[in-house]
Amino acid sequence: MSTASCQNSECPNGNPPSRLECPTCNKIGIRGSFFCGQECFKSGWKNHKVLHNIAKLDPNGVGQDEKYNPFPNYSFTGPMRPVYPLSPKRKIPDHIQLPDYVTDGIPKSEMRAAGQPPRILNAEEIEKMRTVCRMSREILDIAAAAVRPGITTDEIDEIVHNATIERNAYPSPLNYREYPKSVCTSINEVICHGIPDQRKLKEGDIINLDVSVYYQGFHGDVNGTYPVGKIDEDSAKLIRTSRECLDKSMEICKPGALFRDIGKIIEPIARSNGCSSVRTYTGHGINYLFHGAPNIPHYAKNKAIGTMKPGMVFTIEPMINFGSNWGDVHWPDNWTATTVDGKRSAQFEETLLITETGFEVLTAAPK
Repeated sequence: MSTASCQNSECPNGNPPSRLECPTCNKIGIRGSFFCGQECFKSGWKNHKVLHNIAKLDPNGVGQDEKYNPFPNYSFTGPMRPVYPLSPKRKIPDHIQLPDYVTDGIPKSEMRAAGQPPRILNAEEIEKMRTVCRMSREILDIAAAAVRPGITTDEIDEIVHNATIERNAYPSPLNYREYPKSVCTSINEVICHGIPDQRKLKEGDIINLDVSVYYQGFHGDVNGTYPVGKIDEDSAKLIRTSRECLDKSMEICKPGALFRDIGKIIEPIARSNGCSSVRTYTGHGINYLFHGAPNIPHYAKNKAIGTMKPGMVFTIEPMINFGSNWGDVHWPDNWTATTVDGKRSAQFEETLLITETGFEVLTAAPK
């Protein structure tokens, strides 16, 4: 069951994690409207119901015209704000092969595989991974080409969704653990898992696009961070540092290499450039599972277990924050992770195959 801090600005209990959700907000797609009890819900009703009035519901319960911040009482760490309403869930044609979490949001195959060692793929499975990873890169490049001042992240989500469907594939994020969209769009201080909404990109923003695709029973995963128009030098340095962290860490990948050593490469690069590496999120195994073993931390002195073997496929995806604070906090939508100090964050991700002699970047950009 989802939780978020109590949304009553005058909560007498200190706004604890809460499970009582406003039924109207649930109906119209306002996420994170939770209260710690009926008394708090009632006492905060006068201010809270303004959200419903702003949404101007149509007969189907979908907000129409007015744009609004669904979390007016949340203490944001930086200038970014969500801009609702979210668009309706995008449709999937009947002929598309679906992952097991489509209906209820629960990745059942991942849960069954918990605790198992990293999977070694056979030749046929590796070819399927090559196909879906090439597809993921194509779609990321299409989305990146659309990045410009004035476009909304929801419009980018539509581009990703349509490009995926055109390839007879499924956008892996859609309804994975109830994520509502087909791509993650993380802007400025948003570290990861930003939900596409009605916010327009602005000159000087940076945006991470995280594209994942499911095709023929396998997932591909790739992301990159892009400038929106002209950006300041600090943001450009952050993007360069994030890319360098990924590229240098991939260079050590080969049979017998330790997973824990990846973070040993990344963190010193980040620190030498005035940045820090996020510890909450990791790279992961990927194959017929969207997320599985191995676990790939991106910081030094981690306790990751295991060595690389031919046939393993996994992602490396360091999230690099500007400044020395690697921490993160979450918006009440239960997905959007931001820096604790409001400074910017950037990320790049590739999916790698370990070969007999080294590694192959399955999501590599075309040369």
